[in-house]
Amino acid sequence: MRVLITGSSGQIGTNLALRLLADGHTVFGVDRRVNPWTDAFPTLLQDLATPQQEFRGGIGGAPYPPSDIVVHFAANAKVFELVEQPHRALENITLTFNVLEFCRINQLPIIFSSSREVYGDIQRYLTEESKADFSYTESPYSASKIAGEALVYAYARCYGLSYLVFRFSNVYGRYDNDLERMERVIPLFIRNISHGEPVTVYGREKVLDFTYIDDCIDGVVAGINRLLAGEVRNRTINLAYGQGNSLVRMAELIGAALNRQPEIIVAPAKRPGEVSYYVADIALARDLLGYQPRTPLAEGVRRAVAWMRGEEPEP
Repeated sequence: MRVLITGSSGQIGTNLALRLLADGHTVFGVDRRVNPWTDAFPTLLQDLATPQQEFRGGIGGAPYPPSDIVVHFAANAKVFELVEQPHRALENITLTFNVLEFCRINQLPIIFSSSREVYGDIQRYLTEESKADFSYTESPYSASKIAGEALVYAYARCYGLSYLVFRFSNVYGRYDNDLERMERVIPLFIRNISHGEPVTVYGREKVLDFTYIDDCIDGVVAGINRLLAGEVRNRTINLAYGQGNSLVRMAELIGAALNRQPEIIVAPAKRPGEVSYYVADIALARDLLGYQPRTPLAEGVRRAVAWMRGEEPEP
């Protein structure tokens, strides 16, 4: 199997690429930055958000090798940063259009990485995939993911594109410690607590669904295999652990894993664009993919701490 991964230098892209290589598949990466963790697979450095005109040999004529499927992870993420810099949300839409055009021209199926952010701040606690109400959109980032999903669905209807859309939720673990580029909450808290520094939680009651990286990759690999086999296609699927935890609880678990008492500062509950409650309904992932997440937050945090300390072996 030959897999082209956009956003291959990010956390999920890196983990997926290494899993596929270990399983004997061929991987080609596309990203606008060098992978900080591995050089185990070829990566073309290219900004997919640049408007393109030619898609035959690759986006912008880039020399992409033959592929069986495209896994599209490339995106500007961090919600609050896109509130401050909304033009980066437009970049997400442009790069998704470019990748879809490549898939259309080359007749390739696509896996698109969406987000639990598309549900907005769901005080009604409805997270079954068909219940997303886009009037609850909280941020430019979530709007860019909604737009990306809409483009995928349009290409499926107009051009026969085969796809799976995965809505991820707070993926954490191995290869997420590049904090100078983007501050993710779990590695940030691990760093601060290990240095004896305080951590700030925005809302004592804020609850999110944290997904350990290996569970996420298990779901994506199952999706790739079933999409290419024709067993599952043109579905939108939540991919998460399926259990909520408060950020206070998460910080306490990190403190326990580090054998330190964390200093937790509780700030006002909500910054612009941020979601205060999300727990995924993962029934569809179980049904369609045989998805069975195995890593509760306490165990995942222990592994994440061990990896950042250099104690957790590479996969």
